[in-house]
Amino acid sequence: MSSSSANSMGSSGGGVAAAAARMDPEAATELARKGVTLLLLDVPQRTVLGVDTQVFSVGPRFKGIKMVPPGPHFVYYCSPSRHGNEFAPTVGFFLTTHTSEVIVRKWHVQEERLVTLSEEEEIRYSEAVNRFEFDDHLGPYNLSSFGDWKQLSSYLSGSVIERLEPIGREITIALETSWMDRAPQTDMDRRLMEQLREDKFANNAHAQPERRGCYYTTIPASVKHRNISADELTLLNLDRTSLLESVLAKSYQGQEDILLGELQFSFIAFMMGQSLEAFMQWKALVSLLLSCSEAPLHTRTQLFVKFIRVIYFQFKHGFQRTHDSRSSEDKGNSLFLDEAWFSRDIFLYRLSKDFLAVILEAPSVDGDLLAWVGILEPSLSDLVVVYAYPGNISETIMPFLFYVT
Repeated sequence: MSSSSANSMGSSGGGVAAAAARMDPEAATELARKGVTLLLLDVPQRTVLGVDTQVFSVGPRFKGIKMVPPGPHFVYYCSPSRHGNEFAPTVGFFLTTHTSEVIVRKWHVQEERLVTLSEEEEIRYSEAVNRFEFDDHLGPYNLSSFGDWKQLSSYLSGSVIERLEPIGREITIALETSWMDRAPQTDMDRRLMEQLREDKFANNAHAQPERRGCYYTTIPASVKHRNISADELTLLNLDRTSLLESVLAKSYQGQEDILLGELQFSFIAFMMGQSLEAFMQWKALVSLLLSCSEAPLHTRTQLFVKFIRVIYFQFKHGFQRTHDSRSSEDKGNSLFLDEAWFSRDIFLYRLSKDFLAVILEAPSVDGDLLAWVGILEPSLSDLVVVYAYPGNISETIMPFLFYVT
């Protein structure tokens, strides 16, 4: 979560009332009529709650968010301890919303999470929302940041969400049992597994055995082929175009936009939902695409135009330089990752450098592809990772994630 976007949902359902004043009057009127309402009842004070790119601290009168544009959204939250000095693991879920819809969730005290209600209760609360009974307790969705969300979710359709979301819909590191159960492949994997097992929230991972993680597509780490020479196999793994074609055909029915939708889904689940499983999927997809030489220049040029646009906005949102002044409390809950993350040991640095060289040194390149490479290239040297993890992923875990394995 980027704490630079945090606001306080305080006195009248949210300190975000100022956002409504900045909203275009016609857009505000249209959203008041057609917008979605997220009615989130009994959420504890000081809970960190986010919708899309907007993050808030819940105040005493908060009961939800109104005027949300219809379409896909991601809701995520982490609740504080009684003394407010620690936070539970982030829990997030995707929604595909429709015009004038009311989404109702209520805080379950024992389980410390938002739960759905019976159909009868949901209807009753929805009718109350439509009578504006909760209006003074609803903060408006900040339309000025909606453009950022659209850039991050441009391929995130309802069908992509249904394809990938876990049973129960909740995405949280506390339920990602595969991290604790799988056999580590490298020394860095082993260190990461040990850290996860030691963390206090890892003990809750086995409490709900019927739950599992998201249904991500399996991305092979390398090309395997029995009937070719070692030299030919090496070439296939240096240029993974054939692997990309195989994955597209077998897992995505040849539909490039579904792959891009999964790339966006995993980035959002990692960056906002703090899911390590999501990070590994995002890393696998980015690594596959950045390891292709033939596809961007000849066979899948338009896919790579779209891909570069997608990761450009992901980098812009999630990996950014900041000079914001922060309070000591804010710094205590934040993890700042500096230029070292783009050192020569980081997979993004190496793969991006090699990929850009392939495009820029080619004798003939599609104009749109070259234009987006030109936009992406200078950004890489300016990007610094900035996270605000409210105490649920330790600083010793995060530096492992981007290293080449």
